[in-house]
Amino acid sequence: MTIAPTFQSQTKTSIRPAEPFAIVIFGAAGDLTKRLLMPALYNLARSNLLPKEFAIVGVAHTPMSQDDFRSKLSQDIHEFATVEVDDRLWQQFEQRLYYLSGEFQDAKTYQQLQDLLTQVDSACGTQGNYLFYLATASNFFCDIITQLGSSGLAAEKDKQWRRVIIEKPFGRDLDSARTLNKQIGSVLKENQIYRIDHYLGKETVQNIMVFRFGNGLFEPIWNRNNIDHVQITVAETVGVESRGNFYEGMGAVRDMVQNHLFQLLTMIAMEPPVSFDANSVRDEKSKLLKAVQPLTDETVLTHTVRGQYGEGIVNGVSLNGYRSEPRVASNSNTETYAALKLTIDNWRWAGVPFYLRTGKRLPKRVTEIAVQFKQVPSLLFQDTSIDRLTPNVLILRIQPDEGISFQFGAKIPGPTVRMGAVNMDFCYADYFGTTPSTGYETLLYDCAIGDATLFQRSDNVELGWSVVTPILDVWGALPAREFPNYTAGTWGPKDADELLWRDGRQWRSIQEC
Repeated sequence: MTIAPTFQSQTKTSIRPAEPFAIVIFGAAGDLTKRLLMPALYNLARSNLLPKEFAIVGVAHTPMSQDDFRSKLSQDIHEFATVEVDDRLWQQFEQRLYYLSGEFQDAKTYQQLQDLLTQVDSACGTQGNYLFYLATASNFFCDIITQLGSSGLAAEKDKQWRRVIIEKPFGRDLDSARTLNKQIGSVLKENQIYRIDHYLGKETVQNIMVFRFGNGLFEPIWNRNNIDHVQITVAETVGVESRGNFYEGMGAVRDMVQNHLFQLLTMIAMEPPVSFDANSVRDEKSKLLKAVQPLTDETVLTHTVRGQYGEGIVNGVSLNGYRSEPRVASNSNTETYAALKLTIDNWRWAGVPFYLRTGKRLPKRVTEIAVQFKQVPSLLFQDTSIDRLTPNVLILRIQPDEGISFQFGAKIPGPTVRMGAVNMDFCYADYFGTTPSTGYETLLYDCAIGDATLFQRSDNVELGWSVVTPILDVWGALPAREFPNYTAGTWGPKDADELLWRDGRQWRSIQEC
């Protein structure tokens, strides 16, 4: 995992470029490549984190010459780069772009790929180190990895490394995830597999461990004795747009909860690892997921809420309901919103509820973790005008404005004792400046240097699915009767508010950020 302090005085060693390698992108003609992967690789080159001996090989079924591929990506980088493109640097970059048209299931494609990579090794000095990126639909994962194994491209020898990055979704339930892990594991060793979650490339997510374990103030109070509850919110303003076919088979739990939200949960709640070594960190994540109290059929009904957005008007613009979106069934039972209450049965967190929520067509795009501390005794203030003490809340903002804030109570100036809520606020952009980023730079660099800390291990994936499987089973057996149950542009169904009201709590008012 890459955690690089900004101040030189705190840096033990300078960050080194990765050793020579070629990245092979399956699905190179798709949106992920042009919108995120190429800008991220370009940013790494600007930061001198890519080696001089580097190349990109695109593989897709779209018929295209190598010159056409270079021309296409040249247009794309000028449209999607997060910084102004340096034409001289891009020209050097462009000369290291290669393309192969072929079908992912066809063995001939991999024979041709092997020949092309031999040429690339000779021309670019990439030394036989290959990073394969599966930027494809999930139904191609096994086909591609099987063919990589059959062709010998996945085999590591003579100190040459071969690594594979796999995009989500990694399975659609526990059984399919286990099957996929087994199939991939028959070809690749676990240390060759990098299951990517782009949320872990965000600075604030990486900073959670530094914040918790690098400051003597917080870790001693990071437990059930001091924390009342934790809220994790991942809200999106967009609907499903053109992804109706994909989303119909997924829903909010599969698309967001099992991966993104659980990654945030494990980072905020795991025990201190013995080091930042990949297996040490991932061991603690597995322990945390194992400690999540299993949901029964009955608790699914009381501890979870599902929703689906209906039509609404936001800023004078009429928005479709989910069932009116392209390629969505008119009677769809797919949830676009999910909220759940989880408890962790260990010494640190017993009795502390964790509330998770995510949804589409919500009022604000935001990802945050809010840690609310327990109320102090109020007897001291009984003879004052203060009728309610302000709770202390620590807020870690993941996006869009990365930072950390802490809310506490302070006396309002005047002759009487009155209290107001004030915030101590840290914003990354204000303190450290902005670094152009897609969120993939750290993850691509870590994979290139062989650091798997920010990637999911097979047991992490399966444990995540085991937590949500009871939810999927109950929701599948009992179709929602009230869909759609929240208006586009609102914070979800009323049942989500009741999830906390029953515990005497409420969702944090994010509108007031």
